[in-house]
Amino acid sequence: MTNKKTYQWDHILVEKNPEAQTATIILDRPEKMNTLSFIARSHLNEIFNELNHDPEVSVIVIKGSGEKAFSSGGTISEFMEQHPSILSELHVNVAAPERSPKPVIAQLQGYTFGVGLEIAMACDFRVAADNTLLALPEINLGMIPGSGGSQRIAKIAGVGRAKDMIMRGRRIPAQEAHQWGLLTTVTSPENLEEEVNKLVEDLTRLSPMTLKVLKRVINASQDAPLSMGMEIEGFAYGMLRSTEDFNEGVQAFDNKVKPKFQGK
Repeated sequence: MTNKKTYQWDHILVEKNPEAQTATIILDRPEKMNTLSFIARSHLNEIFNELNHDPEVSVIVIKGSGEKAFSSGGTISEFMEQHPSILSELHVNVAAPERSPKPVIAQLQGYTFGVGLEIAMACDFRVAADNTLLALPEINLGMIPGSGGSQRIAKIAGVGRAKDMIMRGRRIPAQEAHQWGLLTTVTSPENLEEEVNKLVEDLTRLSPMTLKVLKRVINASQDAPLSMGMEIEGFAYGMLRSTEDFNEGVQAFDNKVKPKFQGK
């Protein structure tokens, strides 16, 4: 029997499954399309900080409750109650999945708007049902995305597509978003959980230390010239030579058996 543990925050549930080495963060406000309050955003950062140091968790999944939305965005009425300096720092909490040393998977379906999409774009993988719609609709309120949306969309899909999407407030269907590179995988709603579980299994059989280093290398080199990226990659490559996991991988390859990585 799977030993699952569930913890509750402000409209956010965290379900730990030590047997599967996973933690699932559930945006749990289905009656409001899983909109995120300001306090929920700060809790999201706190949750990631805890899971980052949890030895029972190798992979983190984040999804929305219900079938209609991952998250339709933020609680709009709260914006007028916040000081501009607070609004300028919202991107810090939303970037928590990107800062996590562990692989983070966004499981998407239905409306994935505003801060919901910005959280998904800060994840490493985005597995989506084919009924998923992506949008950064802030332009319709006389505002712009404020938690990394415009920047991550432009880096992944290109400046032209980012402007077409964000400056017009367009809703991008899953298949088009997949063509743009915004989604990792698109599947039917019925197969969504299965696709996420397959990805989790792929990741948990690998060395958690190597995945941590690789994620850091890729993220750190995004704003660096190619020569600097090559230096960062080369340094990490040499450092991993001394790990027990690399030795285990080589020995397993020679003996034609599956490696048993320990993250050391």
